[in-house]
Amino acid sequence: MAFAGFRFPPEVILLAVRWYLRFGLSYRDLEELLAERGVEVDHVTLYRWVQRFTPLLVDAARPCRHAVGGRWFVDETYVKVAGVWRYVYRGVDQNGQVIDVFVSKKRDTAAATRFFSSAITAHGEPVEVTTDKSPVLAKTIRELMPAAHHDTTQYANNRVEADHGRLKARLRPMRGLQTDRTASVIIKGHAFMQNLRRGHYELGVHALPGLMVAAAFDELARAV
Repeated sequence: MAFAGFRFPPEVILLAVRWYLRFGLSYRDLEELLAERGVEVDHVTLYRWVQRFTPLLVDAARPCRHAVGGRWFVDETYVKVAGVWRYVYRGVDQNGQVIDVFVSKKRDTAAATRFFSSAITAHGEPVEVTTDKSPVLAKTIRELMPAAHHDTTQYANNRVEADHGRLKARLRPMRGLQTDRTASVIIKGHAFMQNLRRGHYELGVHALPGLMVAAAFDELARAV
């Protein structure tokens, strides 16, 4: 069991992970909020919980995920990791579901190929892909998805570009991402939480308004 050997019960660990992924909190903010509720746990431990359990929750939720739509909107944004810029490839479908994310040291054909290959393996090929006029993305789409219509019309990709802002807003309270793995876990966790809140999983569907995410985590606790 994933929680074996931990001093704190699963419900406390999952509460901390859920709050961190859901709200714009730093680990020290989270430490203070838990202390007010009688849970004495330091921010380093909270960091370890988030890093360990976020990927497990994402994997456990995968069978409950809705099918991704056939129209993809793909773009790159960037974040700093240990003071160095990293590129984040992100895609959303026409329903606002985050398709996949990939953190890369470089903005090149290899990174674009890895992003699209992973997304295609998980979700199948799209009917249409919308991007900016990046020649790297165009080349990758031609090679991996020759049947897909590639739209580079001006402003057509505003959907995913606006969605980047939600990720940036979540990262802002942090004191910087220190490793590529940390960045990947947090960015994938943010995508998972965003999809969960938007109703793209069959999780927490019978909960009262405002309690869906909590109910979803309760369901996932039995699968982790």
